[in-house]
Amino acid sequence: MLEKLDDWLENPFISTAAYFSVTVLLLVVFLAIFELVTRYKDWQEVKRGNVAVAMAIGGKIFGICNIFHYIIPKFESLYDAIIWAFYGYVLLLVAYYIFEFLTPVFKVDEELSKDNRAVGLLSMFISISLSYVIGASIS
Repeated sequence: MLEKLDDWLENPFISTAAYFSVTVLLLVVFLAIFELVTRYKDWQEVKRGNVAVAMAIGGKIFGICNIFHYIIPKFESLYDAIIWAFYGYVLLLVAYYIFEFLTPVFKVDEELSKDNRAVGLLSMFISISLSYVIGASIS
């Protein structure tokens, strides 16, 4: 069965659709996990116009997709790509906790929920920047 799927993935149209689908699915899963670890409700904050939270979420989205950007050309197997995507995501999640730890003068979640755009911008750039490091180390 897996061999047949691998044969199908040799077709560039099917392969593109498969990677796109897996990326979108994992993006939703990873964002849901981020939602669980933050002290506020991400999408409720965005709905009420919280730009800081939107920037932080945007950075996470870019970071996750950027990791896939490095993974897709590296691995011929979709399964290997998924495993490395999880690993890259875990590293991105660890970066979130490191950011919180390295800012003892304020709580990142509290500042984001107050729409502190400086913290939102910094959070966005941390996610984006570290996604390049994670992606480069994977490839």
